Amino acid sequence: MNGRILLIVGGWMSAAASFLHIAVIVGGPDWYRFFGAGEQMARMAERGDAYPAIVTTLIALILAIWAAYAFSGAGLIRRLPLLRTGLITISAIYLLRGLILVPILFLSDVPATPFTIWSSLIVLAYGFAYAAGTWLSWPALRPNGGSIAT
Repeated sequence: MNGRILLIVGGWMSAAASFLHIAVIVGGPDWYRFFGAGEQMARMAERGDAYPAIVTTLIALILAIWAAYAFSGAGLIRRLPLLRTGLITISAIYLLRGLILVPILFLSDVPATPFTIWSSLIVLAYGFAYAAGTWLSWPALRPNGGSIAT
């Protein structure tokens, strides 16, 4: 698999996660509960508090920006500022978030929930797509350009 394809896959995964966060806002308190936002966020949503929607919207916006960076790295949209730095940072955040499962499983007295396990594994896949895609596309990601077909 080449880097361009991995970045496109990573971008679509981030875009899907962004859309899912918007769906959670529309879906309401039960969706906050189902997708692991916690009982406190669900109760605030039930009360009509704006906080859950604001936080979830910000997360959706960040994920959309991350999708744009993947698509930019794949050559689907124009080059975004600090493309290499952005892709490395996004890769690191996704991988670190996914790897949080390791200390939870082996060092914590609190058992991991199915949500924690599945979300960590999914986010590890995101991180792998971004990291491997960035690595394989590195020459093409130079600021003065390069061949995108890596």
